[in-house]
Amino acid sequence: MEPHLSHQVDDSVATVVVRHPAKRNAMTAAMWRALPPLLDELAGDPGVRALVLTGEGGTFCAGADISTLRGSPAEAQSLAVAAEEALAAFPKPTLAAVRGHCVGGGSQLAAACDLRLAEEGALFGVTPAKLGIVYPASSTRRLVSLVGPAAAKYLLFTAELIDTRRALRTGLVDEVLPEGELDKRVAELTRILVSRSQLTQAAAKEFANGRTGREAHWAEQAHGNGDTAEGVSAFLERRQPRFTWTTTR
Repeated sequence: MEPHLSHQVDDSVATVVVRHPAKRNAMTAAMWRALPPLLDELAGDPGVRALVLTGEGGTFCAGADISTLRGSPAEAQSLAVAAEEALAAFPKPTLAAVRGHCVGGGSQLAAACDLRLAEEGALFGVTPAKLGIVYPASSTRRLVSLVGPAAAKYLLFTAELIDTRRALRTGLVDEVLPEGELDKRVAELTRILVSRSQLTQAAAKEFANGRTGREAHWAEQAHGNGDTAEGVSAFLERRQPRFTWTTTR
């Protein structure tokens, strides 16, 4: 089977799977190019309220498949950055479910997600120093925002792999699950995410990501919006709210 990205939507959750098991789910040039339009499609689907990114089998993503990147290093890097930025800009909550190796371009993709859950035994690495590549400025800033300057420098300077214990301590992952428990926890957390207000989530995501100049837009969206009234009514009536505001690209 050719390396590819597959996806499905179940119970308002889109799951995107990186499939290239022969090379630990390394991303080919075609896969990097395919991710942004796929994300655009899913962002425009009102039935999608959250997205999970994972890898086939026991590996998340071991980076880029160098054999398919025949152009210049800058061209190869631009493909990865475009995919990373598209994932970071996805307007609904995103979650990386990580098993095994999450290295190089895989770490870029995981860092671009809003949340990261990892199975015990996963390994993380940011490895451009092994190849003499200048890590993109946007990717560096995103890594620093997650783990802080000191931990980001350690990862970038050494290109060493770190285990889930250290990844959790530095903030690179949010939760570490015992073997066999990752899928259960991902399902539980995504159920929570899709039950919450998309209005709150979309605005919070923009603010947390440092996007400015849209405060008036969100004030307008919130004014007279039914989600607030529904949330208050549900709280007073001790029931689950039924939020109706939806976001698209």
